[in-house]
Amino acid sequence: MANKARGEAALTADGKCYRLLLTLGALAEIEDGLGLAAIGEMGRRLAQPRAGDLAIVAAALLRGGGHDMTPDEVLRLGCDLGALVAAVTRAFEAIGGGEGKGGPFAGATSSPSDWAP
Repeated sequence: MANKARGEAALTADGKCYRLLLTLGALAEIEDGLGLAAIGEMGRRLAQPRAGDLAIVAAALLRGGGHDMTPDEVLRLGCDLGALVAAVTRAFEAIGGGEGKGGPFAGATSSPSDWAP
């Protein structure tokens, strides 16, 4: 179970509950994984996200929550795409992104439901 007071978000996948947590380490991993020169570039990069971008972000947040998971493993998780995007969004909102701000995908030109094949 995720502890919202600590900034954790929950994701249920494959019948298991995972915790996502945005730590400084996770943020650095996201920067590196997306090839960003600065944190401020994240919003622009994720305005038109690829599945690989979501996997990089989610894997970093899952590692922050104590789960040793790679982006490739995230891509194989048995969960709804909308649930994964919602969990990532909640993890970013938990650090003060503000309710309903959308986290890193706030500027996305399409909704997460449009990303499914």
